[in-house]
Amino acid sequence: MSSSLAFKSFTGLRSSTAETPKRYSQAHPISTLINPRQRLQTTASKTSPKLQNRNLRVAVIGGGPAGGSAAETLAKGGVETYLIERKLDNCKPCGGAIPLCMVGEFDLPLDIIDRRVTKMKMISPSNIAVDIGQTLKPHEYIGMVRREVLDSYLRERASKNGATVINGLFLKMDIPKGGDSAPYVLHYTEYDGTVGGTGVKKTVEVDAVIGADGANSRVAKSIGAGDYDYAIAFQERIKIPDEKMVYYENLAEMYVGDDVSPDFYGWVFPKCDHVAVGTGTVTHKGDIKKFQLATRNRAKDKILGGKIIRVEAHPIPEHPRPRRLLGRVALVGDAAGYVTKCSGEGIYFAAKSGRMCAEAIVEGSENGQRMVNESDLRKYLEKWDKTYWPTYKVLDILQKVFYRSNPAREAFVEMCADEYVQKMTFDSYLYKTVVPGNPLDDLKLAVNTIGSLVRANALRKEMDKLSV
Repeated sequence: MSSSLAFKSFTGLRSSTAETPKRYSQAHPISTLINPRQRLQTTASKTSPKLQNRNLRVAVIGGGPAGGSAAETLAKGGVETYLIERKLDNCKPCGGAIPLCMVGEFDLPLDIIDRRVTKMKMISPSNIAVDIGQTLKPHEYIGMVRREVLDSYLRERASKNGATVINGLFLKMDIPKGGDSAPYVLHYTEYDGTVGGTGVKKTVEVDAVIGADGANSRVAKSIGAGDYDYAIAFQERIKIPDEKMVYYENLAEMYVGDDVSPDFYGWVFPKCDHVAVGTGTVTHKGDIKKFQLATRNRAKDKILGGKIIRVEAHPIPEHPRPRRLLGRVALVGDAAGYVTKCSGEGIYFAAKSGRMCAEAIVEGSENGQRMVNESDLRKYLEKWDKTYWPTYKVLDILQKVFYRSNPAREAFVEMCADEYVQKMTFDSYLYKTVVPGNPLDDLKLAVNTIGSLVRANALRKEMDKLSV
């Protein structure tokens, strides 16, 4: 990443469709689901045809947080729902942090949350550690989950609400060539759970498709959604001695520096009986194992005697795809590119986008009674962009400013020691809003930030002198 402050143009959410966006009115937005057992109700008038002797059929491809949340919402809303997921025991190499608002908003049981993190350490390239979390209220925490537990729970809940969960590998999709009501034909290989089984080739006809199949989305390829830059996340799950696990009981660590990643950060996050140690990079993917070793070395005294019990790697999108919608096919989660810069967070945004897309389909179909069209699904994109574009923009700028060099990272860690910064950061993270600040405190923060960057630049000049 260049040390220059000249920013590249942000590939943002608002310009993420290849075609010129159309505007549609939404006089009757779907209400937020408060009672999980309550059926979604809509009253919008429709001009699309009413379905005869059947309900709307929708396939959700991918069974992660985006797919599970979408399938549950669709099934509750009267839509005939198919959820296709190849690896029902899949463990994604994900730090596993979820914000507090997700626990209540998605009615998650507390027993699937491994740890409630109330303390964080941000550790600079020179190993200066700043404690973060002093501003948290007694009831506030960051939840740490294992993806195999969370994803399985969301799929099972979708199934209990009427979705058909298929253990299958999505292969391709035949896009209808004419007619607003012609079905999409999905080709997939279904497995019966037998180890080494070859599976059976099958097809299913549906009226709409939600692509929730991750960074390497086949649904995205089917609609020509375009490519994006991506990071490689590498993570090791390490079982450490019980006496060392006490240190990480409610503590997470984040390491920044060129040694652990040239454009991201390394982490040590606590799980049920082990820690997840990982890192990621966009610019130097071939060196990911070297960065992972550096992350382990930075934390070595605290994880000494640990045994690696699992190694995971996975691509993570860096920005939204050029197209996220075509006809009656929409992308959500990682398939759409909804991972934030700077923090690399994706779980909440995946689940939220899956639910919002499904709500748009339920509303547009009047609880599965009518056919939907592209304008119905576009309401999801318009609502998503309006709600979350500021968050993505702010984090993109922060990454460009503070992850560009070790001196800038030192400035970033120094800035994190400020109590106001911590309050604003945690409030925004825990509740997923860009929190408006106090004007006077914002001015002080701006002055302190500039001061930190000036000191960091002075430090860099001194280091340059030593290297001559």
